[in-house]
Order: sequence, then structure tokens, then C-alpha cells
Amino acid sequence: QERLVESGGGLVQTGGSLTLSCAVSGRTSRSYAVGWFRQAPGKGREFVASIAWHDGYTYYADSVQGRFTCSRDDAKSMVYLQMDALKLEDTATYYCASADGWSSATYDYHAWGQGTQVTVSS
Repeated sequence: QERLVESGGGLVQTGGSLTLSCAVSGRTSRSYAVGWFRQAPGKGREFVASIAWHDGYTYYADSVQGRFTCSRDDAKSMVYLQMDALKLEDTATYYCASADGWSSATYDYHAWGQGTQVTVSS
């Protein structure tokens, strides 16, 4: 059973930086990628970024392209999301999730973490 735990959320000012971590346990040979999603109050879950375990290839939503960087440590089963130049609209609960293929669609992710809150203020 694959499990994911996010950490690193907090309060940061606009223009600031924050790095989120996702600890993954119970990976299988089918575990292909980890995705980051976020959800603001009253809104749906939005794709942010994804990374493939085998080669570290990344894909980003247009809204975060150039500002966020996703990385992984395959040996430690850790995934990170470095967030720079944060904006007010980045405020949300951030989730990491596991998929068995390459996708930005929520329904393709079968295991989810509990979420970590990121609040950007001015």
C-alpha cells in the first residue's frame, strides 16, 4: 500500500520561497510518477507539477512554470517542490499523489497524502 506524507507548508510573504517535501513509502514497480496538486477553499483540485521517478522528468502547470521546481531523490523515495516568487494565488492546501503512468489528471492518481497548507500573504 503506497503512502505519501507532505510537509513543509507554512506562511510566507509574496515573492518569498518555500519548499515542500513528500515522503513516499510502499512504492511498487508500477509507481511511475508523483504529482503535486493544490486546492484552495471552495475550489477544485488543481494540477501543479509532476515528476517521473526513473529519470526525474518534470512537467508544470502554466500557472507555476518558471517559479516552481520539482525534484526527487529516488533512493530516499522523497519528492520536493521548491516554490519561488510566491503569489497570493498560490495559497492552497498542497497534496502529493502517486500515479502508475504519466498524467496531469487527478483521476490517474491513486494514492494521496494528507496535504500541507501554504499561505502566501503580503
